[in-house]
Amino acid sequence: MAQTKTAATPATKRAPRTLAGTLPIDNARVQIVAQYEAALRLMQEGKYDKAHAAFDKMLASGAGELSERVRMYSNACLLQAAKGKNTFASHEEHYDYAVSLLNDGHYEDAREQFTLILKENDKADYALYGLAVLSSMTGDSHHCLEHLTEAIRQNPRNRIQARADSDFQDMADDPRFTELLYPEV
Repeated sequence: MAQTKTAATPATKRAPRTLAGTLPIDNARVQIVAQYEAALRLMQEGKYDKAHAAFDKMLASGAGELSERVRMYSNACLLQAAKGKNTFASHEEHYDYAVSLLNDGHYEDAREQFTLILKENDKADYALYGLAVLSSMTGDSHHCLEHLTEAIRQNPRNRIQARADSDFQDMADDPRFTELLYPEV
């Protein structure tokens, strides 16, 4: 006997079944979990201020069994948001901070700070020089030459400084680097 296919009906959410019987669906818990997951997504996207607000809203309305986790993530969001909001008394202080990050091996954080300096002042040849050093230290010769060329164009004294800078030791064998530092030879 041939079976006929019927149009698929939308699946209805069934309550979980246990040995004791069927458990009712707790709509409030489903909503809290959805809010929690949305706040976590914001946090993972780096939107710490928005995630913090979402977690705090959950705490205010009652996060139930997730309260401790929500509180922990809320505090983590505060710390992450504050981390990106350093204030500096001068451009030199900001540059020193970026160099300290570089020296401690926090390359991406250093790159971010040098880039912020350049956004504030596109004539900051010292930030371009810092990016050149960073690129040299991370083996990115193309960007090293690019940043150092611009740093020298903006301030020719950077050429003399680069000649004596041991941070460029990995670039010493590159003929483009030599030509940049000793154009008169």
